[in-house]
Amino acid sequence: MLVHGVPETSAVWDLLVDELVALGHEKPLRLSPPGFGAPVPNGWAATLDNYTGWLVGELEKIGHPIELVGHDFGGGYTLNVAMTRPDLIRTWVSDVVGTFDKDYVWAGPGVQWQTPGVGEQAVAAMVAQSSEEMAAFLAGAGMNPVIAKRVAPGINSVMGGCIPPLYRSAVQPVLAERGKNLGAAAARPGLAILATKDDGVGTPEQVRRGAAHAGARVQVLEGLGHWWMTQDPRRAASQLSSFWSSVT
Repeated sequence: MLVHGVPETSAVWDLLVDELVALGHEKPLRLSPPGFGAPVPNGWAATLDNYTGWLVGELEKIGHPIELVGHDFGGGYTLNVAMTRPDLIRTWVSDVVGTFDKDYVWAGPGVQWQTPGVGEQAVAAMVAQSSEEMAAFLAGAGMNPVIAKRVAPGINSVMGGCIPPLYRSAVQPVLAERGKNLGAAAARPGLAILATKDDGVGTPEQVRRGAAHAGARVQVLEGLGHWWMTQDPRRAASQLSSFWSSVT
């Protein structure tokens, strides 16, 4: 089960899914969080707790423990599930373990989106761009250009309305407080992705510290950035496959 983040749609997983299938895995299911490729329910508050509860509900429908892989905010929801409902999963993978460290500091667009007024203006400017402009921006930030063209059309006003409240619900010390419970995630085998060119999800030291607390292995993806699953999907699929097969 694959869960993506911000500002993305499930298309971000396309190349990784193809590589996993090529390795002989069953085609992974993808979950699109409300507002990020899926409709927003009436009264949706779009907070970290709302999204974690949504993911718990979706996993409960599956009816058996699964391999859960989360990217960006999807990785945050994944960690929250691992800490609170390990019965729903067999293993977990997250690329944002470092953000739950006590010393993690938000940077980049996240700081803007967390700021009242500024965040709304930034999001409005983002969703006002054409799909072509957005695809070019995503590609320039490191996303595979083919995938950027697939993701861009889904970045709209509905998604934009969810971004500020989601980010504001995760202002520090919120994540740091949750990180105190990372030890509970050790109830299931975990894998912390450390993409060496991703400088927005914690330092390597923070990732390793969080992984140790969660009893998780660390998989270094040298030279890859935030969208590692689009940059070298074959390597990413191979590492995920090796992790899953090693768990008995």
